Amino acid sequence: MMYLLGVLLVALGIAVSIALHEVGHLVPAKKFGVKTTQYMVGFGPTVWSTRRGETEYGLKAVPLGGYVRMIGMFPPRPGDGGLLRRSSSNPFHQMVEQARQDSLEEIEPGDEDRVFYKLPVWKRLVIMSGGPLMNLFLAAALVTLLLTVHGVGALTPTVSHVAACANTDVADDDCAGQDPSPALAAGLQVGDTIVAVDGHPVTTWTETTYQIQNAGEQATFVVDRDGRRVTLTADLVLRERPLMNADGTPRLDEDGEQVWGEAGFFGASPTFEYQPQPISAVPGFVGDMFTQTARIVFTLPQRMVDVAQAAFGPEQRDQDGPMSVVGVGRVAGDVADGGLGVAAQSIGDRLWILLSLVASLNMALFVFNLVPLLPLDGGHIAGALWEGVKKTWARVRGLPSPGPVDTAAALPVAYAVAIGLLGMTALLVYADIVDPIRLG
Repeated sequence: MMYLLGVLLVALGIAVSIALHEVGHLVPAKKFGVKTTQYMVGFGPTVWSTRRGETEYGLKAVPLGGYVRMIGMFPPRPGDGGLLRRSSSNPFHQMVEQARQDSLEEIEPGDEDRVFYKLPVWKRLVIMSGGPLMNLFLAAALVTLLLTVHGVGALTPTVSHVAACANTDVADDDCAGQDPSPALAAGLQVGDTIVAVDGHPVTTWTETTYQIQNAGEQATFVVDRDGRRVTLTADLVLRERPLMNADGTPRLDEDGEQVWGEAGFFGASPTFEYQPQPISAVPGFVGDMFTQTARIVFTLPQRMVDVAQAAFGPEQRDQDGPMSVVGVGRVAGDVADGGLGVAAQSIGDRLWILLSLVASLNMALFVFNLVPLLPLDGGHIAGALWEGVKKTWARVRGLPSPGPVDTAAALPVAYAVAIGLLGMTALLVYADIVDPIRLG
């Protein structure tokens, strides 16, 4: 039941995100006087619709996208007065001219000045960027809630468990005949908060483990126990283990390999808790989300090769790689059902994790839709920017305005991109069924 609830909640989040994306296009289009005949969420057969004024609002059977239909998206061919181009045997020319003619036929008497292509460049930019910017706003709003209300998960130096012994074999839980762990022998108790190691103040578990690593065979700990400070001295057990930097990242050698060395074992476990962050942390967090998402989008061809190798071969899926809605649904269901390492967390915490998943999806929609290729919003934005450059150059040189950019000429590329997206979606769906990403 919880699994299904998680899937449904994220599906609802995706549907709302898509609907608001299209609102980001619809509102400025109407504001600027463009005639909008349809606002649809989804593709395929219409499930429900209603008409308000000149616009039909509705839901379609496949809720994996949406669109706002604006008249006059494609300008007439220069010099033809809006007439259909003479017959051509070139199938690409026929495709372009048919699409252009279909666009022109949507213009009814009295609507000649309400077409999209006649708008100033800046208004077209506002309309086409409105959808992606809506997703960016949603991602930022959700991140703000997550950071300031719920907080970021962190390991704190408050002790949640004290090891009974310091086994030579760390995989062996049997303490028979073993010495007590350094933490237990020093008198550490569950609930103690470590505030200093060998005179170095610590506020995070990363800082604590770094100081233990560098302490040698003995370390002095100052802990907060029920509001009073207690000093403990522990004889650490040295073990060969990967060394870390002060910020918690692995220490690497000149060749980029992990550095190993003797480090002290103490035998205390941290406490995991969510710590609310100041609102000043939001811009940096959103910026990191954007950077990580952009890195995935711009390396998508290679990542799709990796997905194919994992789906049809022995390779493992990249946890930071792309996934389809099927994969997102599986992750959402596992989180809600207590899988993926969140079983010990409350239902409320799981809902926040699902909310973070919706925030990440909105950032992905923002970045992906800015790719400057039709039929994506970025393709229309690129066309408007190019037209602005041409008109500015002509104005500077005292030449006549070159007119609108013929975006219809890019339709063969748009169809190729659409076919590529369908193929990518099919591959990701298959991979998410036979070899899903397992997040920890």
